[in-house]
Amino acid sequence: MLPEGALEIEAAGEALWLLPQCVVFWPRMETLLVADAHLGKAAAFRSGGIPVPSGTTGENLEALTALVRRCRAQRVAFLGDLVHSAAAKRAVATAFTEWRERNPDFDVLLVRGNHDRRSGSAPAEWRVTTVEEPYALAPFALCHAPLDVSGYYALGGHTHPCVNLHGRGREHLRLPCFWFRATYAVLPAFGAFTGMADVEPDESDRAYVAAGNQVVQVT
Repeated sequence: MLPEGALEIEAAGEALWLLPQCVVFWPRMETLLVADAHLGKAAAFRSGGIPVPSGTTGENLEALTALVRRCRAQRVAFLGDLVHSAAAKRAVATAFTEWRERNPDFDVLLVRGNHDRRSGSAPAEWRVTTVEEPYALAPFALCHAPLDVSGYYALGGHTHPCVNLHGRGREHLRLPCFWFRATYAVLPAFGAFTGMADVEPDESDRAYVAAGNQVVQVT
């Protein structure tokens, strides 16, 4: 059953659920697709003297657990940048290990992103299978950076897309978006404190914003 606030769309002949938590669920493959978690980024900020809240890693992991249960996912596929840096990986190592110990009943796949390459391989106790991009799961190719992949429709992240919405009364909202183009889609960032990059979809593109507790298509 489609979770509350989610929106079902079609891409490459497959049904996908866009969830307001900025992730995608692929029902046929029972796979939750998560871009740019950047775990440990808040800890890296604090170590640099930037006063940001603590506890974001635990909150993100528990949010993922809830999404897995709600969608009955059998796999979580991180589309790159699982952790923010080598220091961030050390900071979240215990929390991630304990999360996997509490949740051993689904697989975790990591498509290596640029931050993952700099931070090094995931510890064995995280029980993460790491692959390089593009990783084919027909009809999709799982990537980190948006790519054109011959014979596949690519799903990636990396750019943290968002759109600017303007109302008649000069209201202005800047919201994360799922950006579907002709040959690839870009997912919004899942992690906190990741920042966003403005995109301007073409008329042939589809854009869907995560607006609070629901996903809405915009034109």
